[in-house]
Amino acid sequence: MSDTPETPSAPPKKYVAIGGNIGAGKSSLTRVLSEYFDWEAFYEQVDDNPYLTDFYNDMRRWSFNLQVYFLSSRFKHQQYIEDVDHSVVQDRSIYEDAEIFARNLHEMGLMSKRDYANYTELFAIMTSYLKPPSLLVYLRASVPTLVNHIQQRGRDYESTIRIDYLERLQRHYENWIEGYDLGPKMIIDVDELDFVNDDDDRRDVVSRIESRLFGLFPDE
Repeated sequence: MSDTPETPSAPPKKYVAIGGNIGAGKSSLTRVLSEYFDWEAFYEQVDDNPYLTDFYNDMRRWSFNLQVYFLSSRFKHQQYIEDVDHSVVQDRSIYEDAEIFARNLHEMGLMSKRDYANYTELFAIMTSYLKPPSLLVYLRASVPTLVNHIQQRGRDYESTIRIDYLERLQRHYENWIEGYDLGPKMIIDVDELDFVNDDDDRRDVVSRIESRLFGLFPDE
């Protein structure tokens, strides 16, 4: 029998994706979890996105370009996530690009049938090489809450977002999360929570996610 003490095993790697509509609080929760668990964070590229302002000014012209940019960016992030040994939290999953945004743009007539078919084929090929998140956290927020959050952060390019556009995205999100079966998922209603400014709310949200990831019954 060896007297050499056993080296404690490292905690299992986790990959958590934060999903939700525009203004739901994805970036904020990504930051909170990154700081609490000391995980690497990946944020949606918005401030340096070369298409976003053009898209909100002319959705029909720039929809395909924007969606391919997001798809490429998240694919590169997720490839990196799968290669590293440490845990990661990601602001918005790659699946939302196709299931929510591209689908909505096509249904609104803002992405042509040809472009949409091209996009969805590319999406299917790329995601066939990827593993889904250890946990998908969906932030459910009503449209008034989304509007309030969008107004508070004051991004110029978001000032032209229409209420009906948010409402359409919201319906797609609810349908998507209802049928999501690629792995464990967790829904957090943020209408009555302020995990950015309220310490109790922040502890509550983090505790729920921590229990789901590391509790005795993580898949429940």
